[in-house]
Amino acid sequence: MKRTTPTPEESILPVQPKSRLQTFRALQYRDFRLLWIGLVISSVGTWMQIIAQSLLVLHITHGNALALGVVSLAQALSFFLFALLGGSVADQIDKRRLLLFTQSMSMLLAFVFAFLTYAGVIQVWMIVLLAFCSGTVLSFDQPSRSALIPILVPRENLMNAISLQSIVFNGAAVFGPALAGATIGIIGYAGNFFLNGVSYLGVLLALYVMRVPEEAAKQSTERRGPLLNSILAALGAVRRDIALPWILSGYGALLFFGPSSSLILPVFATQILRIGAFQLGLLFAISGAGTVIGALIIASLGDFKYKGPLLMVSFLLWAGALFLFAVSRLFWLSLFALFLFGMAQNGIGATTITLMQTRVPPQMRGRVMSLNTLLIMGLRPLGDFPAGALITLIGAPPTVIVSASIVALYTLYLLVARPAVRTLT
Repeated sequence: MKRTTPTPEESILPVQPKSRLQTFRALQYRDFRLLWIGLVISSVGTWMQIIAQSLLVLHITHGNALALGVVSLAQALSFFLFALLGGSVADQIDKRRLLLFTQSMSMLLAFVFAFLTYAGVIQVWMIVLLAFCSGTVLSFDQPSRSALIPILVPRENLMNAISLQSIVFNGAAVFGPALAGATIGIIGYAGNFFLNGVSYLGVLLALYVMRVPEEAAKQSTERRGPLLNSILAALGAVRRDIALPWILSGYGALLFFGPSSSLILPVFATQILRIGAFQLGLLFAISGAGTVIGALIIASLGDFKYKGPLLMVSFLLWAGALFLFAVSRLFWLSLFALFLFGMAQNGIGATTITLMQTRVPPQMRGRVMSLNTLLIMGLRPLGDFPAGALITLIGAPPTVIVSASIVALYTLYLLVARPAVRTLT
């Protein structure tokens, strides 16, 4: 079937009358809507695998939190090695075709994980190796996906699109963990991994039928040059910006010192709250629900003028919610804390990504967004390794309290000493 390509003028027009519900206005654009729906399907499977993998590691190692940190460290290493390279590649080739390749590879890795688990030969070193391979693929996938979004929607709807995009993965956290917790006893760990592999078919189909305008695609790419020079040019653009270095340092502090949900929630569930797999799924789900509500609020704001204050308030709310979760011994209070935690995390992430996308030239978006990939997918797992070790030494609640305190103190520093951040528009 011959694929028709719209003109640049057609590509920025909505395919239907403008929706009165402004929260979802970016979904009026056909290609973004296709990508969004495909990723919704895929992300549910991804969350099922995240839960199943964490529980499988704890099962194999008899509850060793440090083993979870080692798995996270392996994935972090892959991002440190390949994330900037992935961003450079994304700026030089067709982003849609690159995503077709990376999504296919992710599907293959999920099926390999399912086969090894079903065969009963899975070991921790295999999980570590698969985590490294998965991180390598995502090093190319994430910058390409982020850099594709500004091609699919106009600038005035970019923050709305990014907020809706955040709903995809975090919104799937409402259903994926609960589904994994309910099905592990029925289809086992291998079944969850297999369903994750099947879920990639949704985004692959969306990418195949997508019609990315040729002119817009050309404007977002750059002629090939020395790889190192290409990466250094993007880093230089970020460094020269008056606010981006401080925004990224604050985001990096949050991601490194704030242990990930995949580390702390299984540990709190088994050692502090004394709950089972179903209740653990609810903990993940309520955090995802908070993220969805936060994303809907951010999306409703549109091109919000006061991005600096929004960012600072979100940082402080994040730290406060994490502290409340650390001291809670009641299941319902832990759920409430995680709901606030999810809301705040979305406000931080969506605002940071919007500023990164809009404060650099279009042809550098892939490389600049690779920094976001490096922070989220590399720095966060790297922080999980010392966090896992600290949990082993002093326990989970004190570790989380230390994490929340560090982020809160750094946020106060930005408020007092960096007016360029708090006055961003």
